[in-house]
Amino acid sequence: MPVIDSQVHAYEANTPERPWRSVPNWPPHATGDEVVAAMDRLGVDGAILISPFSMYGFDAGYSVAVRNAHPGRFALVKPLDPDDPAVGEIVAEWKRTPGAVGVRIMLTRESSRAADDSGLDRIVRAAVRHDFPVNVLFWDNLDVGAALIDRHPDARFIVDHLAIRQPAAPPAPPEPWADLPKVLELARRPNAVIKVSGACTLSHRPYPFTDIWEPLARIFEAWGFDRCLWGTDWTRAFPVVTFEQATEPFRLTDRLNGAERAMLMGGACAKAYGWSPETAVPR
Repeated sequence: MPVIDSQVHAYEANTPERPWRSVPNWPPHATGDEVVAAMDRLGVDGAILISPFSMYGFDAGYSVAVRNAHPGRFALVKPLDPDDPAVGEIVAEWKRTPGAVGVRIMLTRESSRAADDSGLDRIVRAAVRHDFPVNVLFWDNLDVGAALIDRHPDARFIVDHLAIRQPAAPPAPPEPWADLPKVLELARRPNAVIKVSGACTLSHRPYPFTDIWEPLARIFEAWGFDRCLWGTDWTRAFPVVTFEQATEPFRLTDRLNGAERAMLMGGACAKAYGWSPETAVPR
């Protein structure tokens, strides 16, 4: 089974030629070549390349260029603007983009959108029409996220980052798993899978973050390994953990058997997106 990271970001340095819309506390650059080199070092065969909303908003141009330079290593997910009346046509165009496997909605509390927002409806209907899963970020806003999933039973949803707000810098909050009961309840939705991405940022212990396994075990039990997608969320997680530190605990832990590890670290992602990398990294 290939090792597939369900969420990575790539971007160039902030320049007038390709300016960032905001400047998060991420590395000054994480080019496609740099991300591929990091994946090679850790034996990660492929990744879902999420165009970074923090830098580029709804413009996925750089991610497309990275995928075209490394077509066997990346598949693409593009964030969409619910306020764009032409978003249905944008989804149709995205479907024709080589490597495109999904779209993304930002539904955090700050977005102030209800589950029945007309723009969200346009996006989800277009995603269904073009057979795309909808990635959705609704940490700290689980009730609205669950309502959106329930509103569209014919759509496929991929829930970002465990649906749990993760720190932008250490330390982890005092009760990082406070929303775990809602995450477990969310598993009742058969049209949703969940990204186990950024999990190590929620640890109160140093590497290898042994305190994440009890709550993760409850998530695995509720969702099933075939609906759980491991991911690093590199480079958003950079201020808290390195790419290696977000990868090796899952590869090395004795809390997973071989079949569970293979499904979590690649199989479920390949199933959810209908994509696998073309070549394997030598191990």
